[in-house]
Amino acid sequence: MKKMTKMYPLLAFFALTNVAYAQDNPYLPEAKLTPESATAWNLGAGFTQEMLHMNVEWVNPYGIAYAKAGVFIDDDYTAGGQVGFRYPYHLTGKDKNGYYIGVYAGHIESKGVDNEYKARLGAGVDLAYVLLSSERISTFSVGIGAGEELKDKSGYVVAETQPRLQFSYTLSIGL
Repeated sequence: MKKMTKMYPLLAFFALTNVAYAQDNPYLPEAKLTPESATAWNLGAGFTQEMLHMNVEWVNPYGIAYAKAGVFIDDDYTAGGQVGFRYPYHLTGKDKNGYYIGVYAGHIESKGVDNEYKARLGAGVDLAYVLLSSERISTFSVGIGAGEELKDKSGYVVAETQPRLQFSYTLSIGL
């Protein structure tokens, strides 16, 4: 029992040093964007595959986070949305223009299932060229992802899980 009471402070010391070390992580990405690069919050519109949407973008030192909400252009105008983040991989201009790599998740398409349209959830990665200035953000992107499998009432697979390309364009202005 005495050995255990002597070991507790030593274990606590090692646990504390590991926690303190974890805050000094050398693997964090480099902060490439400055507050002067763009307005922190931006509002805009665009299209992603068959979805017309409004979008909100947040520019932070590590990249651009975004949320899109809109409707798919089909007979039923099914609602859809996506969220994502893009990291500046290679900047090419005096502004923070350049190639950004990112991830996204949300609705990727609308499919007819049992006489109604359903928005299909999915996720993927993309490569974007971003024209970034203090007044606006213009983004062209191409991504690859996959969506959930959709089945009708009888169990027939309407949409399989398979890779699919996603093209997108958005234009946002600073708030």
